[in-house]
Amino acid sequence: MEPETFTTPPVVSDDRSVHSCDEGPFGPYQPCVAAAPAPPPIPAVVDVEDLDWTAIRAAIEVARDRSEMRAPVEQLEKLFDQGGGPGMMFDADRSDANDRVIRVKDIPADSPVWIIGDLHGDLLALESALALIWRETGAGANPRIVFLGDFFDDHGYGLEVLIRVFRLVVERPGSICIVIGNHDEALQDTAAGFSATVSPSDFSDFLNDHLEDEWITRAGKLAVRMAAIGPRALIFPDGLLVTHGGFPLVDLHDELRESGAWNDPRCLSDFTWTRAHPRARKKMPNRTTRGSSFGYEDFAAFCALSAELGHPVTHMVRGHDHVDERYEIYPAYAENPVLTTVALSRQLPRELIGPYERVPTIARWISGALPEVHRLHVP
Repeated sequence: MEPETFTTPPVVSDDRSVHSCDEGPFGPYQPCVAAAPAPPPIPAVVDVEDLDWTAIRAAIEVARDRSEMRAPVEQLEKLFDQGGGPGMMFDADRSDANDRVIRVKDIPADSPVWIIGDLHGDLLALESALALIWRETGAGANPRIVFLGDFFDDHGYGLEVLIRVFRLVVERPGSICIVIGNHDEALQDTAAGFSATVSPSDFSDFLNDHLEDEWITRAGKLAVRMAAIGPRALIFPDGLLVTHGGFPLVDLHDELRESGAWNDPRCLSDFTWTRAHPRARKKMPNRTTRGSSFGYEDFAAFCALSAELGHPVTHMVRGHDHVDERYEIYPAYAENPVLTTVALSRQLPRELIGPYERVPTIARWISGALPEVHRLHVP
């Protein structure tokens, strides 16, 4: 059965001071319908085919990455150990050291922001994304990169992706932000080794198979530390919500309205674990699982709540759902647009249909609009 069509009821105002139809040639005052704000526009998708693919291939050397991993691991450990933490992008906007839902105060217009979704060990997609970012930014500029988490699991080169991200953070911590994904959060460091509270969890198996390797083990411990302090969501000044999964579901809204406690563990879990239903109006939250879905009226309700709380959200970019085209803009969410973007150039083992080769996507932030999707056509 087709879902019901979502319509926003007109806003009727009796405040005669703000409307111009009080008295006129057509008779006495009648209540006016206030115009609803226009949804953020959706830029055209950009297809990228002309990167230097030879240079990208040369940048991928798994043996070299493993042999040279000691330096970035040691350097990042020092950043984490220093007073005040590593000083990554938007850390200064946290309300306190434990704030995981960061209200970003300002983004300089001359500093582009790029958003890279789920990688799951896809070193080819990561290097392709970085090549595009460096090319589009130009010499001497300082691009900012927001990762939406999920660096490992689903096979691939999880360790090498982590090391590449570690290098980026070490080289330019103030230009990198890592929004934590569910696979990052699920990785745990125990006395007996590593474990994970998600499936698939082959990266924790890989770490446990290499416990005798000091630098692989220390890299795993760094990933756990990174997930412990990393943000679960960003709210940009133009109303863009940047997160891995979604937002606090409707059963938390009344409590959130009263408390304003964005960092409640249930809220943080919803930011990280919830999934977008492409067509449903509403979905019933299920607190027995971390993978509840939301519909477009659920997101509209959260947007209204966020405005009440003084941090308005109007649109969202997220990862988490491995859509076939590696990006999706859901027509049902037209009033409050949602973009899902993942940077996966291959079919994952748990994806049972479709071609092996995929077109990874990344996105570029545009103030007041849904982020601009770039499709990377890897040969």
